Parts: sequence; C-alpha cells; structure tokens
Amino acid sequence: MPDFARLDQIRARRPLIHCVSNIVSANDCANVVLAAGAGPVMAHAPEEMADVTAASDATVLNTGTPDEARFHTCLLCGQEAARRNQPVVLDPVGVGSSPWRLERVRALLERFPVSILRVNLGEALALLGERGGERGVDSPDPASPEARSAAAAALARRYRAAVLLTGPEDVTADGERLWRVSGGSPRMTAVTGTGCMLSALCGVFAAVEPEPAAAAILAAAFWKTCARRAEEQAGRRGPGSFRTALLDAAGTLTAAELAAEAEIETL
Repeated sequence: MPDFARLDQIRARRPLIHCVSNIVSANDCANVVLAAGAGPVMAHAPEEMADVTAASDATVLNTGTPDEARFHTCLLCGQEAARRNQPVVLDPVGVGSSPWRLERVRALLERFPVSILRVNLGEALALLGERGGERGVDSPDPASPEARSAAAAALARRYRAAVLLTGPEDVTADGERLWRVSGGSPRMTAVTGTGCMLSALCGVFAAVEPEPAAAAILAAAFWKTCARRAEEQAGRRGPGSFRTALLDAAGTLTAAELAAEAEIETL
C-alpha cells in the first residue's frame, strides 16, 4: 500500500513541478498542481529549458496540440531532467492520431528515460504497435480488465517505466506487478483535460515519492477520490460546477481522508 503521508509532504515542501503542457489544459494543470499543494511552472521556450528544469523537482511532458517546436522542447527538457536524475512523467496525448505524432513520441522515449508513462488504452495500444482505434485524443470502446492489464504490463516492460493506464478503473504496472485503482466518477469524461491534470498530479507525487509506481498509484487514488467527491458536491449541476468541484476537492482532501477512501487493489 502506498504511503498516503506523501500528501502531507507535498503541502509541507511545496515542490516545483515543471509542466510542458498543451494549449487546451495548461490552466487546469497549473491549478490542480496548486490545489494539491505544489507549485507549477509552465515554461515551454527551448532557450530556458535547462534552467527551468534545474530549478524544478519533477517534470511533466504533455504532447497534446503538438508541433515540431513542442517536441524539441520536450526533448531538451527530458534530457536535462535525466541528467539531473529528476522524475519525468510523459503523457503522449492522442499518440495514435497520426503516424507523425507516433513517430515523434517514440523518438522521445528512445532519447531519455521516463519515470511514469500516463496513457489511456488507445495510446497504450498505439505505442505497442497495435491498432488503438483512437477517436481524436479519446480511447477506443471499453476493453476487458484483462486486456487493459495486459496492455499496461506490456508497455511497462517495453519502456522500463511505471505505466498508469487510466479509465473507469486505473491500472498501474511496473513490469512485474499490477495494481488497480477504482472509484471516481463517470462525469470526468464531460470535462476536457482531466487526464492531463492526472499526469500533472503524477509529477506532484513523484516529486516526493521516489518509487514511480507508488507515485502513480497515489496520483490515481487522489484523483479518483477527488472525482467522487466532486460528483457529490456538484449534484445535478452541469460540467462547469463539476470542474470547479474537482479543484475544490483537490485543495481540501487530507492524507487521512485519502487513506480512508482510496480503493486500491493489488492484482
């Protein structure tokens, strides 16, 4: 079972999380990092990647809304983070959307090590060379729990990283072991960027938890718990109220409450 006291450490230390985010979710990613108790920096200019990375405690690379400049920035940032033995989270948003995007993401994975690879099923299948059936940045139709677990495990072994494969139930793999995090809310699909926000939270927990798989499990459990609380708080109101309630939950959830409410199972 992961150490839920890591949440208290985040709020005591306020680590700096460098997020190379996309234009759709940058603001929400910064806000959820703040709500969890850390500090965000959203720099993306190649000229300052080394300096910003050096000042940060963890790096989160998001390849949504990409162009060549964005991939170059991610490369510089990832290589500097590796040189400093700093945790790197990679969120290959919509990697199966085009051969160009898949080629560029694979090139990043070949050039520096990744601590946590945060994917949906479609992205996992694309990186494994299988047909992911992605619809834009969304995952294909639901697969069996066994198929999702197999994809997460295979991806973890291929890239020697902790993999967090998200969906109605999140699966974390480290190449040898598997964990499942349940709970959450189906309303998460009505708000754009919730996956990107989870990737940012992976960086937050990785800044204080040296074991990447444990950091991924904590981030998943934290976000699932926030989603369930947000659904209760928003009630019958619309997605705008639910989005606000998500940030409220992230800013008020305590370590003791997370420990009591997290639904984590070893597979």
